[in-house]
Amino acid sequence: MTTQQREMDREIFDLLGIGIAPFNLGLAALSEPIDGFNCLFLDAKTSFDWHPGMLLKSSRLQTPFMSDLVTMADPTSRYSYLNFAKKTGRLYPFYIRENFFLPRHEYNLYCQWVSQQLSNLKFGFKVTQVDYNAGESIYRVTGFDRRSGKTHTYQCRKLVLGTGTEPYLPKDCPIQDARVMHTASYMQQKTYLQSQSAITVIGSGQSAAEVFYDLLQDIDTYGYQLNWMTRSARFYPLEYTKLTLEMTSPDYVDYFHELTPEKRCALIASQKSLYKGINAELINDIYDLLYQKRLIADFQCQLMTNVALTRIQTDPDALKLHFQHQEQNAPLSQTTGAVVLGTGYHYRLPQFIKDIKQQIEFDDAGQLAVQRDYSIDIRGDIFVQNVGLHTHGVSSPDLGMGCYRNGIILKAVLGYAPYHIEEHIAFQTFDPAKLANHQPCGANAINTLNLNPKHFPKTSPHSNNADASPHLYPTQTPTSSMSAGAGTKMSVLMAPNKEAQ
Repeated sequence: MTTQQREMDREIFDLLGIGIAPFNLGLAALSEPIDGFNCLFLDAKTSFDWHPGMLLKSSRLQTPFMSDLVTMADPTSRYSYLNFAKKTGRLYPFYIRENFFLPRHEYNLYCQWVSQQLSNLKFGFKVTQVDYNAGESIYRVTGFDRRSGKTHTYQCRKLVLGTGTEPYLPKDCPIQDARVMHTASYMQQKTYLQSQSAITVIGSGQSAAEVFYDLLQDIDTYGYQLNWMTRSARFYPLEYTKLTLEMTSPDYVDYFHELTPEKRCALIASQKSLYKGINAELINDIYDLLYQKRLIADFQCQLMTNVALTRIQTDPDALKLHFQHQEQNAPLSQTTGAVVLGTGYHYRLPQFIKDIKQQIEFDDAGQLAVQRDYSIDIRGDIFVQNVGLHTHGVSSPDLGMGCYRNGIILKAVLGYAPYHIEEHIAFQTFDPAKLANHQPCGANAINTLNLNPKHFPKTSPHSNNADASPHLYPTQTPTSSMSAGAGTKMSVLMAPNKEAQ
């Protein structure tokens, strides 16, 4: 072993992330400018590529462009979408386009652009084992480099798991049959699908709707029959009104996390239209396209709700899909050439953490007991991304809340907040107990801004001592009083230093 290799083996990272999808990529981008903060993010893929199987030409994000990797934590970051647009000559076209919602393909290009600039990412490294050295309070992350084939072990003090979710398949689904596929691999299978005499799409979420719409555009060219079946009572639109969007806020996360597990479970079951629905615009586009196609040519197309898929029968010449009608409680079947399952995604605990599983906390239902700061272990050393739907509510998968979660994680790891973390942004009050402390709204309640350029502390990031670790966002103190109306006095607070890079 060379001297350089021995030095690498002794290097201890402050934070090590496993998995590089948008949430961990955002954490890497926010971590990179912090002086003295040594972190590394690993991924088995050889480069960044976000849901390549669903990069349809017509697909777009369901959140505005400000839900990029960094903006909601640091609007001045060099890794923002707007800077990407400027650097790549897209800013003026984006301005003229007048649409806040990025095409998914462009978002992927933006993330790839960021990933190519960061020095704290290592692609092509597959993690196989994580263990814990209690004597040194250090985690050992072992895996192999897919390019060189060599095994290596990294050491770190804190971990963040960003391994993401995986396609959910119905029980006993014959996925080994080439005619049965998940929407996650749609783009790779599209040519094969369009060679079939009949195609059935299952599900009523955004992915199923996008696949149906994409296939519908060519239905008269290829002449296949196209079916869209779902057990939902209707094709639900994603609820996107502004007061509802306040449920993806720090205020609602606080409220939701304090509820009992039973109440949280019931709420999530009733809130699917907040995170699992279809863009209303896409629903209308589908209807309009159906209408237009009918004017041009005859075609075969079936849409049906209230039908739950119970079995996929694989015959040599065709697939036979068996359903149960939910309202009539009656069975029905359908013959098709191929089926695309838009049945969503679910989280599985990575196999590589089996040696430290005893340190991870679970609730009575066997789910991860995700703490308010997104940690999951007995010491508060291991954090998770996009896992806490049952503990933090509908904000968990929301790209727009990724920066907020990363800010919370960084604060827990560093002992101070390197980026300002909003606590109360909603006009609504979710917890009745907080009505008495409700803050006033209006111009007089807005903090004045300290526009001094930011600086990242150069002292050790590991101290939890408030005196030892200078806060980038110091405690706010009153600076003056203003009259808010007849007989009313209101304090104006000096806001924290504004972040700049």
